[in-house]
Amino acid sequence: MGDASTPGRVSVGSRIRAALHDPLGARFERHHGERMRRRQLAPAHGRVLEIGAGTGANLPHYPAAVAVLTVTEPDEAMLRRARRRRSGVGGPTLLVRAPAQALPFAVASFDTVACTAVLCTVPDQDAALAEVRRVLRPGGQLLFVEHVRADDPVRARWQDRLERPWGVIAGGCHPNRDTAAALARAGFEVEIAERGDLPMLPRLVRPFIMGRALSPPA
Repeated sequence: MGDASTPGRVSVGSRIRAALHDPLGARFERHHGERMRRRQLAPAHGRVLEIGAGTGANLPHYPAAVAVLTVTEPDEAMLRRARRRRSGVGGPTLLVRAPAQALPFAVASFDTVACTAVLCTVPDQDAALAEVRRVLRPGGQLLFVEHVRADDPVRARWQDRLERPWGVIAGGCHPNRDTAAALARAGFEVEIAERGDLPMLPRLVRPFIMGRALSPPA
């Protein structure tokens, strides 16, 4: 399967961010990221959608139970790099340029949705989660790894203070979002499998959660 979007113009800034994305994260990926992605994605099955895929770092880690994989990313420069990674994926894969808060898919199109460090960056977290619920079949699963608001009040206050400058540095990332609460507010049944601090990252963005969120049954 190919692409469902027409490549658009890419700014110099977007090209630079996309080019730096993988090199800057290479050490973390080697030591921690690849294992984390495999754990996160192990339950994926059936018709799978990944939102905010970036340069496609998750692509090699999807299990054989995935029948068809659809990947979305709003940034064309990132999506171009994900297209190059697609050659290593075994099953049918479709790449689509689209933001998480406006997914171009029908209701109940997917069995699984995956997101890795995406819900911290989407402009409207509630709108993105509403879209995820819309495209998931009843009883479907959202598999997530997200860095979140710290439980420690002192660190959480620093996340609040540094939210705006960090967003400028990190492409719109909000380090202080309580994503577990947002998932519950969106109507998901949230199952957190892991919680802790991600190593080798700035203290501001180390707190993370991993798990799945189940869409209500019909």
